[in-house]
Amino acid sequence: MERKEWYLEYEITIDRPGLLGDISSLLGMLSINIVSINGLDSGRRGLLIRARNEEQILRLESILETVDTIKVTKIREPKLRDRLAVRHGRYIQRDMDDKKTFRFARDELGLLVDFMAELFKQEGHKLIGIRGMPRVGKTESVVAASVCANKKWLFVSSTLLKQTIRKQLIRDEYSSENIFIIDGIVSRHRADEQHWQLVREIMRLPAVKVIEHPDIFVEHSEYSIEDFDYIIELRNSPEEEITYEIVEQNQFSEPGFGFDF
Repeated sequence: MERKEWYLEYEITIDRPGLLGDISSLLGMLSINIVSINGLDSGRRGLLIRARNEEQILRLESILETVDTIKVTKIREPKLRDRLAVRHGRYIQRDMDDKKTFRFARDELGLLVDFMAELFKQEGHKLIGIRGMPRVGKTESVVAASVCANKKWLFVSSTLLKQTIRKQLIRDEYSSENIFIIDGIVSRHRADEQHWQLVREIMRLPAVKVIEHPDIFVEHSEYSIEDFDYIIELRNSPEEEITYEIVEQNQFSEPGFGFDF
């Protein structure tokens, strides 16, 4: 019988030497294998474990309820956030009111790239918005995640190197395996109807679309923020405010060459 993976997370209530060894021994006695383990924030540990059946997990949960040195906070089939938490040793911050919004600071770029790469690997339509101030690493993170996911990225509108505004794609570029990157501010200020017609075609593709500055994008298009599957916020520091007036001023404060094709 194929073993199934589960995610176990617990908070240490009484820290003492040998605690992890005791947990490992208990898992061993129940014939539950440890796939990976890592310390998390605030005195927590996360484990990916593998069991033959749910009965083993129920027995484990029952026993751990009697242990006074730890408090089980999660025991469930692993979600993407759980796997990344064990891999990176920290949890992705999620908005409590808007469950599709995830927050990252600049020192978490590795976690962000890994998170987006996992999303990019999934098949079908996915609309991802990314908010952040200039030069915080939005576009670079999207490109890095595309590389990690072994996907080709295409700039539909961008200012990464020069102002790029696409009005058409060649046949191979319509592939659902590509990652389409659109800068909401560039499309708003510099694009014509041909560009927006291309955007509409891309939005209908069963592929991943990443929209930088999604709030500006939806203000000047027929799309709404509810159309997005994920919203990512990237800040230089957790307390930084994302101010769109400053973003728009910075985006076009310096004249430059552009691609228009």
